[in-house]
Amino acid sequence: MKSMRKFLAVLAVMALMAVPGYAAHAPVVINFPTASASGALYAVGAAITNLWDTKIDYVKASSQASAGGIANLNLVSEGEAQVSIAISSNCYQCLNGTDSFEGYAYKDLKVIAGLYFNPNQVVVTAKSGIKTLADVKGHRFAVASAGSSVYGECDNHFTAAGLKFPDDINCEYITFTDAADMLQNGTIDGAWIMSGAPASAVTQAATAGCRLVDIDGAVLSALQVKYPWYASFTIPAGTYPNQDKDVHTSAIKMVMFCRGDLDEETVYDLTKTLWENIGTLGEAQVNLRGLTAAEAVKDIAGLPLHAGAQKYYAEAGVLPAK
Repeated sequence: MKSMRKFLAVLAVMALMAVPGYAAHAPVVINFPTASASGALYAVGAAITNLWDTKIDYVKASSQASAGGIANLNLVSEGEAQVSIAISSNCYQCLNGTDSFEGYAYKDLKVIAGLYFNPNQVVVTAKSGIKTLADVKGHRFAVASAGSSVYGECDNHFTAAGLKFPDDINCEYITFTDAADMLQNGTIDGAWIMSGAPASAVTQAATAGCRLVDIDGAVLSALQVKYPWYASFTIPAGTYPNQDKDVHTSAIKMVMFCRGDLDEETVYDLTKTLWENIGTLGEAQVNLRGLTAAEAVKDIAGLPLHAGAQKYYAEAGVLPAK
């Protein structure tokens, strides 16, 4: 009788496993910090976690507002979160323990996918007279919070443009939302916005007559000598109100990363589900529109893929099988 009960129990498990959607996997909780609730990254994270939570039976995924990329990397490295997004440069620094992560390297950081390019957007008031990065010298300019990803972008770019940062600038350490308000009422001369385009803060400022400044090729070339993750990026005319010409700037790819101790099957399922539903995600979130798995493994600063992601990309023909 005991043998028969064991046999029937095995048959029951096998029957369950044959049911479509049944996941023979222990539950997995995915905490996914993003950025401020007003930014594009927050909406991106919400769309992706909702997809995973809905489509993968054993995954419970949710996104939360955060202080952005550097904070996200710290949360994942400390085990407070499992998956997040940051620019590839910050991921590289975290993996190798440089810059903001000096002494705090997270060697087990892994990549799920490179996503969209995050362009640097330098928005200024019409009355400021600012036409180049060098012209920002002496002006009131929003650089986000000290130590943030955006602050680092300001440091890199203004230094490449020949300024002494932050000494040459009258810096305002404020959020994108506050910067947009102050640009709109003319109490600052410019702001550095790093976000997918169109960015709501830039749109708000543009409606008040503000405009974007080109980052010229010489500055970009100087950056690329030291920081190979930078790419040239064009913000097409018409992206923002009153923008009648293309704006040329620099950009860094956003990278979705995770803890290395997430198991291979989970990361495979996260990756597979993402790319099998990217069309639907793109309809809901403009920054995810037009993304492909083939581009997801490019321009990611040489960061290591998680084994689960590697398996998916090999099956998809994007990468050679190992």
